[in-house]
Amino acid sequence: MTADPASSTPPKLSPNAKFAVDFGPLLVFLVANSKLGIRWGTAAFMVAMVLAIAYSWHVERKVSPMTWVMLGFVLVFGGLTVWLDSDLFIKVKVTVIEVLIGLALLIGLAFDKLLVKHLLGTSLAIDDAGWRKFTLRFALFSLALALANELVRTQLTTDQWVWFKVGGLPVATIVFMLTQMALFKRHALPSSGEKG
Repeated sequence: MTADPASSTPPKLSPNAKFAVDFGPLLVFLVANSKLGIRWGTAAFMVAMVLAIAYSWHVERKVSPMTWVMLGFVLVFGGLTVWLDSDLFIKVKVTVIEVLIGLALLIGLAFDKLLVKHLLGTSLAIDDAGWRKFTLRFALFSLALALANELVRTQLTTDQWVWFKVGGLPVATIVFMLTQMALFKRHALPSSGEKG
């Protein structure tokens, strides 16, 4: 008796569920902040993120290491925001994460370690030269986001910063990824059906 091929495929979140898991906590943060302020908005964000990750784990039986790291940052910096009733910590979290990502990628690149490849390798089939270029660009992009966050958090109101975090950062990331399509195409690995 042969095994059913469908049963060997790991379960995946539906597109709607994936969207809810990825963006639901941010939307909860946005709404809760507008109604209750940054302290309770942050608390709601923390709860929503834990629930989203728990749901993802329930369906797929796995959570990426990066997601666990992000949850740790949210719980530490968010917890400080709630406990000390100070918006500084939740705002600085973005800067700290982006600087750490940028520096980790640059240090990895200096030692010929393509860290982004380990994170995205299964979803992006490009050669190592492409990974090097993309890693450098992603590192510089992360550092630019850190700088932008510092400018926004120090020059604008908390509500404006929340809009920047919930709307500006995801849009900037999407635009950045779209600008990399030419690089991905230039360095694409030949498909298994091609001779080469």
